[in-house]
Amino acid sequence: MLFPANPAGSYPIDGYEKTGIERLVRLARMDSAALVRALPYGARHSLEYVRLNLMANPLDSLPAVSPELQKEISSIFPNMHPSYSVAVFDMTPGRPHRYAERNPNSGYQPGSVGKLAVATAFFCELQNLYPDSIQQRWDLMRKKVVKAGPFGVYDHHTIPIYDPETERYSRKRVDPSDEFNLYQWLDHMLSVSNNGAASIVWREALLMRVFGDRYPDLTYEEMMDYFKTTPRSELRDLGEDIVNGPLRDMGIDGDAWRLGTMFTRGASGIVPPKGGSIGTVRGLMQWLTALESGRVVDAPSSLEIKRLMYMTDRRIRYAHAPALDSAAVYFKSGSLYGCLAGTSCAKYKGNRMNYMNSVAIVEQPDGTRYLVALMSNVLSRNSAYDHQVLATRIDKVIRRTQAADPSENIGTGEDPRESGN
Repeated sequence: MLFPANPAGSYPIDGYEKTGIERLVRLARMDSAALVRALPYGARHSLEYVRLNLMANPLDSLPAVSPELQKEISSIFPNMHPSYSVAVFDMTPGRPHRYAERNPNSGYQPGSVGKLAVATAFFCELQNLYPDSIQQRWDLMRKKVVKAGPFGVYDHHTIPIYDPETERYSRKRVDPSDEFNLYQWLDHMLSVSNNGAASIVWREALLMRVFGDRYPDLTYEEMMDYFKTTPRSELRDLGEDIVNGPLRDMGIDGDAWRLGTMFTRGASGIVPPKGGSIGTVRGLMQWLTALESGRVVDAPSSLEIKRLMYMTDRRIRYAHAPALDSAAVYFKSGSLYGCLAGTSCAKYKGNRMNYMNSVAIVEQPDGTRYLVALMSNVLSRNSAYDHQVLATRIDKVIRRTQAADPSENIGTGEDPRESGN
């Protein structure tokens, strides 16, 4: 069966015992009516549903472009800005792999899509720490609680707080005193795209590299002393190598995808930036195919990252397309906008830069499986609706259906209280 009999699964609902992510308890306790309002059907699978699609036939590189798919993908862009870049890979079982791309090497500021590189770095260092024991990796993530400190500030994205005993639910910004286990920080980084959490996860990867076997018992005071006494140039080089080295090991070069700056001012004031950040749809697609092939660190790490990508807080932008409601979607979005000096511009409508990026693994209930990387920089226009339209059109091409473009009045799924992702 492609759907579980009881629609109360997904990394959300049945993942608490494994991870300690407390917001999952709240979802598990929802009655069916509340759950339907909170999550589309495709977001309610169990942990056991999530699989790596290319493990039986792993890829070491991207396949050649399929002329047929290339023609079909090109046809869905007639009225869209020329800056749109896309890569699409159809990996549906039972038919030949097909690949298409548009502007594959155009470079964009990756924004929060770069948090997938941070997750990769974290799991790489975790594997280095416990190369022979997968369970020790998960146990450490479940048991080790770390404090935010200055790395967690400042960020406008809120994180969910749920107390299983009182059943009180709220949302707040990360502050320096916040403490969560490693699974929760990863979840905050990916499910709500919290920048403070991303800097903390990056920091913990660095600490694993530096302290090795001493890391599990490392105290907050020892950590801060290390950052205070280590030369900034050493921290800069180490931070860059930790986050970009695993990408190079997968064959993704620095012109295709790299990160150079931590996600908060508090963090970049301690670990200086190096080299800048850039992303291309080809680089992101290389990462997606490596993930599905079990090559992002190793197969257990790839599977755990994919579970963490199973969006459960809310589906936005590309993933908000109604055509994907019944699909399992593993998703990350990122944006960055800015205004010209002396002008003002609306949220996601930057007139100096206006990056909006999406990566998605889509698994439809009819068995269709495909990967998408989408990047854009259309000035003065909120591209979130365009991303939804493209999600519908790409799904229509891959599945050969007749779905209509979504109406712009359906919204984009974003919380109006948040201001970026």
